[in-house]
Parts: sequence; structure tokens; C-alpha cells
Amino acid sequence: MESMRVRDVSFSNGTVELAGSLSVPVGTDLVVAGVVLVGGSGPTGRDNGTYFPPLRQHFVKAGFAVLSYDKRGVGQSTGDWHTATMDDLAADAVTALNFLRAQPEVPSQAAGLFGHSEGGWVALRASAAQDDLPWVVTNSCPGTSPAEQERYALANHLRGLHGDGHPEFHSTLSLYDQLTEAGRRDADFATAQQLVDDAGAPPGLAYYWGNVDERLWRFLKRKQDHDPIPDLLRLRCPHLALFGGADKAVPVADSIRVFAEAACDAARPHRATLTVEVFPGGDHRLQVQGSTDLAPGYLDRVSRWLAHHVTTPTDGGS
Repeated sequence: MESMRVRDVSFSNGTVELAGSLSVPVGTDLVVAGVVLVGGSGPTGRDNGTYFPPLRQHFVKAGFAVLSYDKRGVGQSTGDWHTATMDDLAADAVTALNFLRAQPEVPSQAAGLFGHSEGGWVALRASAAQDDLPWVVTNSCPGTSPAEQERYALANHLRGLHGDGHPEFHSTLSLYDQLTEAGRRDADFATAQQLVDDAGAPPGLAYYWGNVDERLWRFLKRKQDHDPIPDLLRLRCPHLALFGGADKAVPVADSIRVFAEAACDAARPHRATLTVEVFPGGDHRLQVQGSTDLAPGYLDRVSRWLAHHVTTPTDGGS
């Protein structure tokens, strides 16, 4: 028996036409809430590789309408993510949220955002501007800047290649730091590439630099010092932060500390509670043991938390 209905949809944010998929349980009376899935970094489509389909299926089975979309300039969406700012990407997410809220089968005040990795920064920026969200979920979202997160991921990659004590471990991280500083000086791509060439283009740097061209360099240097803390302090809804304990791309312990410090700030609205879930053995996509299997209990825990917070009343004192 069919349990899910999927249709292609499109919606506009200014001159950018975003294309996506809306999945709903069969029978409109079965929809308890809606969730927008916001993909991670790079040219992510509505499925975020293979990561979103199992989430979509689980959420629909749990009674959620699910909207995911191709990032601007990807798939059937127009525009170019290389030229986008965090505000642009957040505006795309808000546009998707408003589209989902407008669907007749979706309770308009029971729809929120789920952002994966970079999409977590986007979801936080989008949520911070909203007064009436029931919740926001970040999945493997760093509490650090992109520059710090990329350095952490590169260090883990180099550690796997050489170990901490190898000279190339330290020299490659030093080169990364030089590129970061070049970005802060707004150096052009030729200048950045010359730094890499002068250092002998160490093979381990390819993890970070292998696909960088002029367009991507402009995006990276514009994004590298994004600070999620102001958005965390401005949240006015409950926040579920999900992490894999074996995530080598995100400094999980540091991110949890940042999220917790923001939640403890006296200026943060009282309704903006924080729930943190760390799944031991889970990687950046909350998958375990190098497989596509999600961490045990992950999907059920998320859907139960969402359902519980759908009807959370607003805090009149915030």
C-alpha cells in the first residue's frame, strides 16, 4: 500500500527559482507537521547525495510533510551558490519554509528547519529571523567558523596519512593557515594558488584544495569567518543539535561547548532551549562503521523530539 506521495515543486526567492520535492503521507489528515531539509556544502541537490532519502521516508512515516530542494545553481534550481552569501542561502531556506507552510495539508505553525552540516549554519541564520518557528534542528553543524572546522577536518585527514609527528602534517597545516590569512586579505585566486605551488602542492592538501577554482575560492574566503554565535543568541525556538561521536569533519566537543554557552546566555530568549544528542560511532552523516547504516536510534529520536515540540507554546516573556 502506498504510504507516501511525492511531487516536484518550485518556488522563487527573488530572481532565483528553487526546485525541490514535497513528500507527504497519504491522507492529508495524517500530516502532523512539516520539515524543510537544508543540504550541506557544495553542489548539494534535494537528496544531499544519499543522505536525505532515508530521513525523508522516516519523517513521512512519522506524519511529517517533508520538503527538500536543490541548492541554487544545482539540479533544476537557477542561480549560483558560488556567488551566494550566508544571508542568501538563509533566505532560500525561509522561502522553502514559507512554501511548505502554505500547503493546505501542512499546519502552518508546525513547520521547521532541519539543516545538515553547512545547512545547519543556514538553518540557524534563517531561524534567528523567525518569531514563530516550533523548532530548528542542526545535524553535524559546527559551532566554530568554517575556517576552524576545515582546519580540524584537514588535520584529521593528515593524521590518518602521516601521524601527528610527520613534518608534512605541520607544514600542510601551516600552508592552510597561510591560505586562510590570504582569504582574510581578500587575495585573488592566483595569489592563493601561488602559495600552494611555492609549497610544492603537498598531496595531503588536496583534501581541502583539490577542487578549488577561482569561483570556489571567492565563496570560501567570503564564508570562512562566518560566526554562528550571533544566530544562536537570537534563536527564539527550541534547538536540537545532533552529532556523531566519530565525526572527523566537525569538532564535536568544541561545538557542543559553544552551543551550550549560547544557551546559557542571559539574553537568549527563554523558549530557545537546547537539546544535544551525540550518537557514539556516528560519522558526519550519522552513519556507522563506514556503511550507510544510520546510528541506532537516530531517526526515532529525532522524529520523537520534533513531534514533542510541535505544540510547544510561545514564551510571552521572551
